[in-house]
Amino acid sequence: MKLLFIHQNCPGQFKHLAPRFAADDRNEVVFITHPGKPELANVRKVEYKPSRKVSKSTHHYLRLMEEGVLNGQGVARAALKLRDRGFHPDVVIAHMGWGEGLYVKSVWPDVPLLGYFEWYYRAFGSDVGFDPAKPPDQDDVCRITTRNGMHLLNLQIADRGISPTNWQLQQHPSEYRAKIAVIHDGVDIDKVRPKTEVTGSLPGGVKLRAGDEIVTYVARNLEPYRGFPTFMHAAKLILERRPNARILVIGGDDVSYGSKRSDGKTYREHYLEELDLDLSRIHFLGRIPYARYLKVLQLSAVHIYLTYPFVLSWSCLEAMSCGCLIVGSRTPPVQEVIRDGHNGLLVDFFSGEEVADRVDQVLDHPDRMQRLRDAARQTVIQRYALPSCLDKQVKLIEEMAKKGDRRRVPSSTRQNVKRSRQATQSRGKRSALGRKG
Repeated sequence: MKLLFIHQNCPGQFKHLAPRFAADDRNEVVFITHPGKPELANVRKVEYKPSRKVSKSTHHYLRLMEEGVLNGQGVARAALKLRDRGFHPDVVIAHMGWGEGLYVKSVWPDVPLLGYFEWYYRAFGSDVGFDPAKPPDQDDVCRITTRNGMHLLNLQIADRGISPTNWQLQQHPSEYRAKIAVIHDGVDIDKVRPKTEVTGSLPGGVKLRAGDEIVTYVARNLEPYRGFPTFMHAAKLILERRPNARILVIGGDDVSYGSKRSDGKTYREHYLEELDLDLSRIHFLGRIPYARYLKVLQLSAVHIYLTYPFVLSWSCLEAMSCGCLIVGSRTPPVQEVIRDGHNGLLVDFFSGEEVADRVDQVLDHPDRMQRLRDAARQTVIQRYALPSCLDKQVKLIEEMAKKGDRRRVPSSTRQNVKRSRQATQSRGKRSALGRKG
């Protein structure tokens, strides 16, 4: 097969799927992405750039839509070059979140498009307004409603879709859910596993080993969407109550989701100033290499995972696969994978005291909690193991390739595409999408 993957941050959610197809010499795999992204074995990488940045004069409701259009235009221009050099994919697989797949069908109308649908925004009932201290105003509601214009286009043009969890699927309009399969990206359970003999060290020569009172917290960035304020209040109590405890924190100081602080400080800076913490026992590791991150999870005696009703983090399932005892927020994405008292412990997202109480419960009774650790790993093995998830994704793509015949496109459309291609080639270097952004 010939396959085209599209993701601005290659490999993204396709880090296992693209190499799976590329490992077979019978397949030709191409990946369109932003410049400077990693190379993948046996995958031809094609880079694109949007023609310009979003205009400052664009209405703020429409800025993300304009950004998506610019991304889609850039991808379509790269796709045109591929097409004119003879590349005709059997299936296109694209992350739809940034508009990159918007115009793929204008280049290959007869090629089935599999969209990765990560999130559909809602003004009520999910992440927006979850914090009662920050209710959405009318401007927020209008902006979110407009933002979904791009996602509705995505849902309309894609032939099939993938969403990693049922919670994420349910955010999409009901009339489109039938075309979206719930298939997770998968967890490499052989690599991401418990390791009881693991040891580590911290700057200054502090030695760590499995069995120590090590509390862990992981997020891409330390921000409210991932419960960082609640975690920091819990950390204060944990350090006061447990003189032997150490807390390891992984994450950067940017903001992935939500908004930055108005005072220009990072959330970490703010809470370090607000709370009197024993800084000799809480260690902010920043963003670290993957192998070291896994070692932190393997060292963990109790892992705190908090999130708004939003996208479930990879780190939650990877922590479970490492046999971590998770103290997680009682929010829908977490409740889909963790049952309180069965494979983890659930708490009020906003209660630092309840988080600290649960941490005490775990650290006071480590042997009693082993069954929860074992059940957590078993959950990942049964529902999210990489081989099973990949097999489901591959099966879906192969089915799409078989059905992607030319009979699905009216002959008049094929003739129009043919004339457009001929006109493009006759103009030499001129793009069929024009020069202006």
